[in-house]
Amino acid sequence: MSVKRLLAAIFLLAVTLGVAAPDAARKPVVIAPGVTVAGINIGGLTSEPARTRIEKMFARPLPLRYGEKRWRISPRYLGTSAAVDDAVAQALRSPPRARLPLRVSETRPRIRRYVQRLDRLFSREPISSAVVGVQDGRPVFSEAKPGLAVRRREMTNAIAYMLETNRRLEIPLLTQPVEPEVTPENYGPVVVIMRESKRLTLFDGPRAVRTFRIATGTAEYPTPVGNFSIATKQRDPWWIPPPDSEWAKDAKPIPPGPGNPLGTRWMGLTAPLVGIHGTPDAASIGYSASHGCIRMRVPEAEALFNEVEVGTPVLIAPA
Repeated sequence: MSVKRLLAAIFLLAVTLGVAAPDAARKPVVIAPGVTVAGINIGGLTSEPARTRIEKMFARPLPLRYGEKRWRISPRYLGTSAAVDDAVAQALRSPPRARLPLRVSETRPRIRRYVQRLDRLFSREPISSAVVGVQDGRPVFSEAKPGLAVRRREMTNAIAYMLETNRRLEIPLLTQPVEPEVTPENYGPVVVIMRESKRLTLFDGPRAVRTFRIATGTAEYPTPVGNFSIATKQRDPWWIPPPDSEWAKDAKPIPPGPGNPLGTRWMGLTAPLVGIHGTPDAASIGYSASHGCIRMRVPEAEALFNEVEVGTPVLIAPA
């Protein structure tokens, strides 16, 4: 090789190295010290490590709690996404110690559906009081128990807030009690009949309102004992002979009027062929005189008729 060619090769190599050297020495762009995104410190990192750190922090599951139960739910499951690339790009342009937000897109319908699912899992219906029997001449009620419902709106907002702010504080399940519709205090009318004592008492829940003297069934046709209710109410009823009754086989129906054995009011019970009614035979009150029905004086039967409804409990005790 001639000296001229050697010098040309050296010159060409020098020029090539002179152009390439600045590129080879160029340092990667680093985020300024102290820069945070949604509280995540990414200062001193390049773009890819910064993106990985933000994504990892955002993907943390959200903890929830109800009593002793604890569980976690993924932001992705709730349809939530974060603008990580935009945050990293902004961080690369920011001065030291800049505090940047992380834009989060949450889907409220997805969160609401999840909260509805929690409501189905943890809610319970209230239990109203019911009449269960008689004790010492008074109605006995079952205990009313409150229910539980998830506060859907507040729970949805709490979850959305944690996702939007990239916080992962434990959220207690937000609930509220649901009061039962019926308690002993607001139960309404209850009729208690003490068969042998020939006494009928109208109660308003646990409170006695009025007591009436009555007639009940004979030994041959006793008034049944048990928990019944009023099945039908009739003003000025017809008396219809009970079917298949030996004592009434030749009797004819009797229209409303002074001679009607049912008086002016009939309150039929769920006990077959048994009811509470007025009687024109006031002398029978206080005795076992009927064919199973409960007889009252006509004005008192009319008063009771106005206080009870179809479905009112009628409790008949033997005492």
